[in-house]
Amino acid sequence: MSALQSRASGGTAKLGHVVMIAGAAALGGFLFGYDTSVINGGVDAIQEHFGVGSAMTGLTVSSALLGSAVGAGIAGGLADRIGRIRVMQVAAVLFIISAIGSAVPFAIWDLAIWRVVGGVAIGIASVIAPAYIAEVAPAQYRGRLASLQQLAIVLGIAVSQLVNYALAAFAGGSASGMLGPIQAWQWMLGVAALPAVVYLIVASSIPESPRYLVSAGKVDRAREVLNKIEPGDVDGKIGEIQAALGETKPKLSDLRGKFGVLPIVWVGMAIAALQQFVGINVIFYYSSSLWHSVGINEESSLLLSLFTSIVNIIGTFVAIALVDKIGRKPLLIIGSVGMTVSLAVTGWAFSFAQVVGEDAVLPAQWGVVALISASAFVLFFAASWGVVMWVLLGEMFPARIRAAALALGTATNWIANWLVTVSFPSMRDWNLPVTYFIYAAFAALSVVFVVKYLKETNGRSLEEMGS
Repeated sequence: MSALQSRASGGTAKLGHVVMIAGAAALGGFLFGYDTSVINGGVDAIQEHFGVGSAMTGLTVSSALLGSAVGAGIAGGLADRIGRIRVMQVAAVLFIISAIGSAVPFAIWDLAIWRVVGGVAIGIASVIAPAYIAEVAPAQYRGRLASLQQLAIVLGIAVSQLVNYALAAFAGGSASGMLGPIQAWQWMLGVAALPAVVYLIVASSIPESPRYLVSAGKVDRAREVLNKIEPGDVDGKIGEIQAALGETKPKLSDLRGKFGVLPIVWVGMAIAALQQFVGINVIFYYSSSLWHSVGINEESSLLLSLFTSIVNIIGTFVAIALVDKIGRKPLLIIGSVGMTVSLAVTGWAFSFAQVVGEDAVLPAQWGVVALISASAFVLFFAASWGVVMWVLLGEMFPARIRAAALALGTATNWIANWLVTVSFPSMRDWNLPVTYFIYAAFAALSVVFVVKYLKETNGRSLEEMGS
């Protein structure tokens, strides 16, 4: 074998190693997707079981998101103090505790508390996985490897809907049906403990981030990790990391700027908020309830939710294929335009719903239009904003503020998610078509924002960001 072939073979082997450890870190994304969307299948059953109204249901469903904002806010500081791997382990334990508690609540507020605990874990996972992957991935592959986080999220969403459908089917076609000593919706929430245990085991087997090791003064260990994941001038790379990190550890006060925070941080926060204000998680948290509300039976509603999750996976693969080829900015613009049109069409289709007795019924032809346009919305989102927002938050900030800025951006994403999720049940009852037109307006706004304010990050090393 020639020297060139030997180097190529070694590079491939190292890339394979990086893919494996990035995939392991992305398991947190799987739990992120599973835990946030699993409640979708049980919304109506929970409302019936505890005898609460739409507002309280929305608050309970969204309670995990408040915890997520807290988890995202503390994750960066924790990661800089105790390391990326330890933080993953903390998240895994919280996932396990939340799943068990959510399966056996004795009151609606009790369920909400356990959902908050799980939300803290989700928030931590949403920060630590993209940060860790960005720190171990070579620049030329970083977009695709960071996309593993979003792929894991959409797989978690799809698996949760598949599990929901199966459990409801075993319980006689309803999440309210009994399976042994508890109802199907309780099993739906409790099953999340199984992947959480796997995440705890896997997270304990991958190496610490070399950038954290350098910041903690463990240069020899960082050199060992870099030799395994990124061939080339390892000492030069360590020097770059040291220079980029500077003399002090990153903290929230480093984000201060003329207008409250630095301009790059405002951009990251806006991108994070706009990703949620298009209403994507209404589909994943309430789609079963949504389709049920326009006249589709519960079993078919659960099946439609599973179909939507499959569309989400397909779109994510499209994004992974394109994110490093055409760049982050063009992909966001294409996605925003597609979302604007599909959301507007969805709202228009829902305007034809008719009230028959106490139930709403969507005529068959408009039901088909709504399904196609809602699926198109999910496809455009998954192929663009679903992946690219997390890639950008993991790479767009200068090294000295990355952990703190990523935490703030992710917390913003979760707060925006909460605002949309807690408001949807009441907005749906008020005027469902107008609700979707509002989401379409935010999608249109996102086009303008990306064109005007976002800088391309494709192909630049993390040490170059901010320059």
